[in-house]
Amino acid sequence: MRNFAHARTAPRQHVHRGTVNASAFWFDPELLGEQVARRRVMALWAPGMSVLFVAGGYLLRSPRVQRVSTASSPGLPLTLEGGVLTSAPLTASEWGRLGAARDSLVLVRAGHAQVHSLSGARVVDLSSWFDVSEWTVLPTKGLGAPPPPVASAVEPMAPVTRAFFGGSIPEPSREARVVMARMEGRAPPPEVVVARRPGLLARLRSAWRRSSAGGSGPRGDVVGARAGMLSRLRALWGASSKVSSGATSGSEGPGIVGRWLGLLAAWLGSASSTAGALPSGDGKGTSTSGARRNALTPRTPSLLSRLWAVFRSRSGTQRAPGSGAGVRPTSPQPSGPPPGPGPLSRLSQWLVRNTPLGDLLGRRKAEYLRRLFEMFEGGDLHEALRHAIPLGGNLTANTREALGLPGPREELKLQLGPRGPASTFAGGDALFEALRQRYRAALQRFEREGRIDEAAFILSELLGAHEEAVAFLERHGRFKLAAELAEGRGLPPGLVVRQWFLAKDFRRAIDIARRHNCFADAVLRLERTHPTEANALRLSWGQSRADAGNWAQAVHAIWPVQEARPQAREWLERGAEVGGVSGARLLALWVGSIQGGLEAARPRVLALLDDDSSQGPSERLAFAQALLKEPVSAARAAVLVPTARALLRDRSLGRAHFLFEFIPQLLQGLPDGALRADLPALVPPAQSSWVHDTRRTLVMATASLADAGPFPIHDAVALPGDRLLLALGEAGAVLMSAEGRRLAHFDVPAFSLVASLHGDRVLAVAPRGEVHHVSRVDVVRRRATTWCDVSMNAWAPTYDGEVWFVASRHTVMMLDAQAPEPRALWRVSEVQGLVAWLAASETHVCFVTSDAERWVYELGNGPTLRARDSLMPRREGVSVLLLSCALTADGEVRASVHFSDREYPRITDADWLWVKPLGSRLATALPADQESLERVKGFLSESWRAELVFVNEVWRVRLFDARDILRARFTFTTDGDEQLPRVRLTSTALLVFDPRGRLLWLDLEHGTVRNGGPS
Repeated sequence: MRNFAHARTAPRQHVHRGTVNASAFWFDPELLGEQVARRRVMALWAPGMSVLFVAGGYLLRSPRVQRVSTASSPGLPLTLEGGVLTSAPLTASEWGRLGAARDSLVLVRAGHAQVHSLSGARVVDLSSWFDVSEWTVLPTKGLGAPPPPVASAVEPMAPVTRAFFGGSIPEPSREARVVMARMEGRAPPPEVVVARRPGLLARLRSAWRRSSAGGSGPRGDVVGARAGMLSRLRALWGASSKVSSGATSGSEGPGIVGRWLGLLAAWLGSASSTAGALPSGDGKGTSTSGARRNALTPRTPSLLSRLWAVFRSRSGTQRAPGSGAGVRPTSPQPSGPPPGPGPLSRLSQWLVRNTPLGDLLGRRKAEYLRRLFEMFEGGDLHEALRHAIPLGGNLTANTREALGLPGPREELKLQLGPRGPASTFAGGDALFEALRQRYRAALQRFEREGRIDEAAFILSELLGAHEEAVAFLERHGRFKLAAELAEGRGLPPGLVVRQWFLAKDFRRAIDIARRHNCFADAVLRLERTHPTEANALRLSWGQSRADAGNWAQAVHAIWPVQEARPQAREWLERGAEVGGVSGARLLALWVGSIQGGLEAARPRVLALLDDDSSQGPSERLAFAQALLKEPVSAARAAVLVPTARALLRDRSLGRAHFLFEFIPQLLQGLPDGALRADLPALVPPAQSSWVHDTRRTLVMATASLADAGPFPIHDAVALPGDRLLLALGEAGAVLMSAEGRRLAHFDVPAFSLVASLHGDRVLAVAPRGEVHHVSRVDVVRRRATTWCDVSMNAWAPTYDGEVWFVASRHTVMMLDAQAPEPRALWRVSEVQGLVAWLAASETHVCFVTSDAERWVYELGNGPTLRARDSLMPRREGVSVLLLSCALTADGEVRASVHFSDREYPRITDADWLWVKPLGSRLATALPADQESLERVKGFLSESWRAELVFVNEVWRVRLFDARDILRARFTFTTDGDEQLPRVRLTSTALLVFDPRGRLLWLDLEHGTVRNGGPS
């Protein structure tokens, strides 16, 4: 039995030999010594690795397999077999006898194989190996000047103050300002002294003194508060005792019941000498109707009101009693609106609905409104507007029932921002309609008197008719105030741009239009009343699009302006020179709509019709579709016949797809009908497009070590016209043709490329320490210029030529790509977690943080947040590490995530996560049988996904379509180094390249592969 047990644990081979793929190393302190073992562990350690103390030694696990020689290995190499680490190659029978479970270690020592579980192993904290007690950290900075912070292109607008309206509006009293602050749920202004409400003992002490010496009124400008119920009862009890003992000497008292009734009556009567729930003013107003102003002084509060005041005195912000003793003023503390109705709000609503307090409150409100109507009918508009009730606001969750009378508003000014949770006055439709009529009458009177500011105040603040207020101010020539009001109230961006353009602030108008992409709406709003200004805005619109390389939209913007046709022709030529589908459409417009355009564009048209490249058929079809929309002319008729012949040739070869009716429609109107009569019968093409035909053979290509080029390729982008732009690092960037011929060299450092969606320009990015150096590359004019240095850690790989989204740690910015210096048209700051991945398109922008949180913005009318969520449910005590992440602009995310226990920080679990995009776009989840997470990296576009896998000592890139069908597989051979291939995946091309200078290019429309690199 003893020999049999020894045979079960004694394998034939005790160590690995030759070269192996090591997933971990084990270091024996008894053999190496503690210091040597620790030094070797630290020499190999890298971020993502974990160190465990197992079997008396240190186990170093790596997330990536390393090819090592056992003769020169720094430690005992361990291979991964079925989830078990082993220090020797074991046979199938030896594995069966050991019965090792997953997540364990098989260690052969002294000829015996021992199984050690890793689930309970102690994690080694490497930081404890360093003695840093004598270490002094010295602040450092670069030798050059740091780049200035990115400025905002559109600074927030300051609110309109009282001084803006001149001296026609008097300053409110201090008491009115306190009242307004209380109604809005904020602290009083700092210049108004508000006393802190004393505690119960102080009130009892004050009542005891008052019972013997009498109270004193409020002093100075301190806003007083009436004494609490206990203080008054205590004072009245003492006073009644004195009265009864002096007035009834020798006579019998009224009895206990009569005595208490007398006390209650005296207490209620004493309220007439105390301040009301609201101050009545200082009596120095300028109104001509003093009686009506005094009528708004609150009456003696009822018993329920007094009880309610005592109940809510716990808030600590009520007014102090006006006793003779001095009080210590307190500075106001800023307070924001509560997130929702609190217990007091719910209690007040219940009291109004279920107690006589509701009827009492209704009577008080009715009395207030009656007097308010008298002020309007009597012509005292100044005081009436100070006490008027806004009708335009909606009742929010923060709005509570007003248990007291509303006081005069702080000042008659336009509130440019959204209003806070001020007290809302409830009432029926008839009451609101009556108030609206009074407000409208006051509006007409102010307009007749030329008091435009007060009239606009009524429209915006009281009636809530913000757009009408803007139109009113514009009609009276107050363009700047109209623009400020439109922007502050959050009105449609097109209206805001219109108002700023009329106010002659063209820079702000254009910046807002670019941020919200609302040029078209603003032009339509201007054309109805100001055609000259509309044409000027069209020119600015076109210039902005032309500077971004969007030649088609630039021409469309200025085409209605007849005086701008020469500029439109120049942009047509520039757009046609870029090529692609958009260039073909512009070429058709050039031929059909510009006088003499056919003679100038004839060489380009003939070259397009004879183009045999893979993009030629799609460009010819776009050219023909644009010709169909052009008016009948001799120039159009001259190119229709050769265009129709080219289309028929493409269709017969299966390279173009269009309906049978398209050719007769294209030839409609030709004077010679012979061609239409001789048209052949169009049959379905022999083969469909590769992108839609899933029955095509799998596309495969291999880049061997012999295909290496002379320069490392750091990045690559595909451009229209079958051209490539390659980033060669400090060697610059080169423009290559499809045949591998060098077309141009750009002498700017380029490690990353940010391609324009229009294909005519690229941004070249190069790291420079803590900042990145950015250069502009004009592919059409073949020139490159330095732009700026920006501090950023993530950026979108594409941009629209006008704005570029970048991230600087916890801030995401929309940079103005046309400005001479970087400036932000929009930004979102203080994002939780480091912004690590970012993608943008013409319609959306999406970014993912290191805390595994996804943000998606829609760009239709300016960046609008549409989704903010976590990629996975949070688990207590478990931290998340995103190893890799692929995302699209509309929010689809595929990420490799590792989880680790905070008490046991070794990596315990890993998974692939998938989050579907916004909208109804077709997207499929990840299959369950993924490769090992340490060997896969994902890439996404809206129609394709790719993954990088290390299999059988080679790197493979596998391409899947939206239905998750494998369509292509590329192989990059390697000699055991750590140089990973890089991938750029778009909707039209898949580019795979590496630092060895190898490159594979797959055309996703036709399924053709090119193998090339820089020469």
